[in-house]
Amino acid sequence: MGADSFQDQLAEDSTFLKADHRLDTELVDKLILQLNRIYPQILTDKEASRFRNLDVPTSVRLGELLTHLQSKGEEACREFYRALHLHVEEVYYSLPTRLRLRDSLDPLRYPQNLQQKHVLNDQGPSFFIGCFGIVLGLALIYYYGEAKLTGGSRALGMAALGLKKKAQEVLIWYTEETLKK
Repeated sequence: MGADSFQDQLAEDSTFLKADHRLDTELVDKLILQLNRIYPQILTDKEASRFRNLDVPTSVRLGELLTHLQSKGEEACREFYRALHLHVEEVYYSLPTRLRLRDSLDPLRYPQNLQQKHVLNDQGPSFFIGCFGIVLGLALIYYYGEAKLTGGSRALGMAALGLKKKAQEVLIWYTEETLKK
């Protein structure tokens, strides 16, 4: 998992979890019930009913639960993360310790200073499309300008040499017509 223990991770993630509005009363109750039913040695019936008291605000109950789990030890913290992953996956993957772990293990992610070396411009796609349009316009002007000045359609006659009979006739006819003009 990394150098941090689950207790250390939970201590770091506690502030985030208490502030996250996605953990409403229903989800906190699911987490408490998961820990109570599957791991009664981590959360007894009496402790579970204390943390499920609806007279206490959800963020306070969650804070007390997290403190309680940290005091219970490494196994309790690990099971809390497992329950969180099971019931509220989007919160689990947005935890500060998960983000840090994911970023440190991602081989495709480059450090910022190396990434900036390879940026040629930061103009965006509209800049590229504008440059492409200018080049295309210049190419069209060159092509049509050459046809008027030098009879550029002779190239079509030469291109007809390797084609089938029907296509060859069309290209040669087109070449002869443009030369007459």
